[in-house]
Amino acid sequence: MSLFEQINSDLKVAMKSGDKVRVEVLRFSLAGLNAAQKEKGIKEPGATLIDEEVIAALQKEAKKRKESIELFRQGKRDDLVQKEEGDLAIIMGYLPKEMSREEIEKIVLDLKNKGFTEFNTLMREAMKVLKGRADGKLVGEVVKASIG
Repeated sequence: MSLFEQINSDLKVAMKSGDKVRVEVLRFSLAGLNAAQKEKGIKEPGATLIDEEVIAALQKEAKKRKESIELFRQGKRDDLVQKEEGDLAIIMGYLPKEMSREEIEKIVLDLKNKGFTEFNTLMREAMKVLKGRADGKLVGEVVKASIG
C-alpha cells in the first residue's frame, strides 16, 4: 500500500472513530496531495504520486506547522501552539524518522573527507544524501560548524 493510499485509509478510519482532529489534519493534507496529483496528471497523463513525492509534500506541511508554532509562541498564543503541535505530530507519523545531529555530523564529515570543503558544495552534497531525512536548517548548522 502506497503512502497516499495509507493516508486515505487512515482518514476513513478516523472518520468512523470520530477523531475530529485527525480527520481535519488528514483532509487538509490530502487536499494538498490531490492538488499535487492533479498537477502531475496534467504533465504526465495517468501518472500517480510516488511515496517520495508524498513525503516531500508532507514535509512542506510539517515545515509550515513548525513555523506557525514559533510564531504563535512569540505571540504567546499557547492554545494555538498546542493545536499546531498536535497537527504536527499527526503529520510526522507519516514521515520517515529524522536523523539525529550526530548522524548528520558523521555524513558531513564523510563528505568533507571526500574533498567537499566549500560551504555551498558541501551543503549541496549533504542535502542530496540527507534528502527527506533531515531538516535543512540543521544540516546548514552542522555544515557551518564543520567548516569552521
